[in-house]
Amino acid sequence: MHEIAVFSGSAHPDLASDICAHLGVPLRPVRVQRFANDCIEVQLRANCRERDVFLIQPLVPPTQENLVELLLMLDAARGASAARTTVVMPHYAYARSDKKDMPRVSIGGRLVADLLVTAGASRVLTMTLHSPQVHGFFSVPVDHLHALRELAAHFRGYDLSNAVVVSPDLGNAKPAAAFARLLGVGVAAGAKQRFSDDKVSISSIIGEVAGRDVIVLDDEIARGSTVVELIQRLDELGVASIRVACTHGLFADGAIKRIGDLAGVKEIVCTDTVPIAPQKRTPKLTVLSIAPAMAEAIRRIHNGESVSALFDA
Repeated sequence: MHEIAVFSGSAHPDLASDICAHLGVPLRPVRVQRFANDCIEVQLRANCRERDVFLIQPLVPPTQENLVELLLMLDAARGASAARTTVVMPHYAYARSDKKDMPRVSIGGRLVADLLVTAGASRVLTMTLHSPQVHGFFSVPVDHLHALRELAAHFRGYDLSNAVVVSPDLGNAKPAAAFARLLGVGVAAGAKQRFSDDKVSISSIIGEVAGRDVIVLDDEIARGSTVVELIQRLDELGVASIRVACTHGLFADGAIKRIGDLAGVKEIVCTDTVPIAPQKRTPKLTVLSIAPAMAEAIRRIHNGESVSALFDA
């Protein structure tokens, strides 16, 4: 078995450190510098030859900077004769660009997948892609994890006798139904229409929510326009309480404050797939760690064990 070597880019070093702590291996050093012409240079400062290399780098703002850094890390590992290079990408921002919904629109999710493979990725480990079909954009094996178990473990600490899980739209209804099964509660969904990146309309809620304790489940929250619209519809229907849960808490443009200030919202729960700046944190925000799940997946990939078995446990 080849020796493992784990490196981290600049996007989320705290998560990388936590993953390595659970793996019981050191986080290898990386040097990133910028030349006078604004070009980036990356050096992996540990031996990669015939190693099983894992590069941890979520694609988070500044997304383009972090993407180029990851591509250069991949090229460096390939040039250093790594036996295998796995991209550990907890958040794949370009997964939202998964279809051609207007004329002459690029499909960034597929293009960036091709770039990663071309740069030297042998395998990809990611979490909660925006849509399942993005998995097929990669021409190398992809281990696609989800955070439903971590989220469910948190919510089991509450009285769920009157709870219902609500998906903001029908596209997320399948994960919402799986989450509801983990909690042993019912499920409902919003009928959503999107007009632009920050403008949506939810015309109705499909399912019984009046007087219930609602857990809103989404894959990611960026500007929060969908969640805010959904909460307003839920409030009109007279729900008892609202808690919001997501895997990727991007919380751009003051989203966390807008959501937290809404009447009836008791808690906002996300995972640490993306770094959350201290100024974004509020008393209503709970951040769950996905480092143990990522570390176990890396261990299984390295040892040639089943990763899908993680979902059967």
